[in-house]
Amino acid sequence: MTEIVLEQPEDVAPREALLDLCLGEARFARSSERLREGRRPADGLAFAAYGPDGRLAGTVRLWHVTAGPGKPALLLGPLAVHPWFRAHGLGGELMRAALDAAQARGHGAVILVGDAPYYARFGFSAQKTGELWMPGAYDRHRLLALELKPGALDGARGLISPTGARIARPSLAELMAGELRRSA
Repeated sequence: MTEIVLEQPEDVAPREALLDLCLGEARFARSSERLREGRRPADGLAFAAYGPDGRLAGTVRLWHVTAGPGKPALLLGPLAVHPWFRAHGLGGELMRAALDAAQARGHGAVILVGDAPYYARFGFSAQKTGELWMPGAYDRHRLLALELKPGALDGARGLISPTGARIARPSLAELMAGELRRSA
């Protein structure tokens, strides 16, 4: 049995290892990564799934974006499940947990780049993404969306852009002060 919980700071290293295992280094070159890099996931919308042995078995996160000017949305991804758990429906459980939480928090739409036959069972389609584009290269037919509120993506047109909180990076002075403290 697996348990899906909100991601915690101690999940970062196991999550990165899981993403490396499932997606490899190519994940950093993806267009979706341009929308995530340097940003924090949306509050309360990053999930970790643990297997019966207590190890990380799956992960999914949602990120604030705009679907063109004035159209707030969330970007889903990456969704990753350890190969040992793929035949047990954990990916679907993570998707449902993420989408239910996004809806409960009042979000109107979720966008992703992914396999249309897999994500169609959750309600995703390319119906509302025809006038949207992403930074960098991506497969247009894999740009999918789901409205959590009817009409949330009506008229969505333009570049999908990141809007989430930035990750705080220490300044050079802060880094130097920390180095000085360690060497003293």
